Amino acid sequence: MRRSIEELRTFYGEPTGALARRLLARRLEDAWGEAANSDVLGIGYATPWLEAFVGARRVVAAMPGGQGVEPWPSVGKNRSLLVDDRRLPFAAGSFDRILLIHALEEADDAQGLMNEAVRALSPAGRIILVAAARGGMWARAEATPFGHGRPFTRRQLERLVRGAGLEPTAWSQTLYVPPWGPLLPLADGFEQIGKRVMPGAAGVILLEATRQAYARIRPGGAVATAPVLTPAMQPQPASRSSRDQTGHDLAGSGKRP
Repeated sequence: MRRSIEELRTFYGEPTGALARRLLARRLEDAWGEAANSDVLGIGYATPWLEAFVGARRVVAAMPGGQGVEPWPSVGKNRSLLVDDRRLPFAAGSFDRILLIHALEEADDAQGLMNEAVRALSPAGRIILVAAARGGMWARAEATPFGHGRPFTRRQLERLVRGAGLEPTAWSQTLYVPPWGPLLPLADGFEQIGKRVMPGAAGVILLEATRQAYARIRPGGAVATAPVLTPAMQPQPASRSSRDQTGHDLAGSGKRP
């Protein structure tokens, strides 16, 4: 059962939610910037981050049934709608950027939702999945939306995007600070230390994927993925079997677990 729109709105109006919003916004800014001249779709509960894409041609918020929908933005023409996440009401290839957040963990069929999102993605489009990290403390905190539904590992997210025909190209983690009020003011310090010495303590994983991936041969003979990346992206191996290709780090902050 999904968290209701009222619960989500309340959480992001509180100090813990405001912190999560800020740290996730930093990662999305590094990855996509203002999404200039792009059509952007947010699936799940993405409205706390969609207003940052001020350079986009069009921004739409799709909120799944079971969660509920709220008017968005607060000023101007409404651009949010209630959807069946097994059949999104968009034509194939409609969006250049798709952000899924508070979408996968409580989906009845995560792969089906992923397939629908990819159908709506343009041929050169980019998609970011944001999900609670299985090993992090936020997945255990039922007072937050990240503590409900099924959390993911990076390997599971990689399998999910590959199952929909995409290739992982970048990844990152955030929310290293425990979701406990007295520690929240130390969040920036936890971010700096956590990504170096406690990568498994991150509360959220971000994984970017795209159709734009092709094979190149490394000097050692291994096959690697070579996507078109923004300057914020830095090379980083993605977890795969020894016969698979590799991905890259989202905003230069992920480390191999």
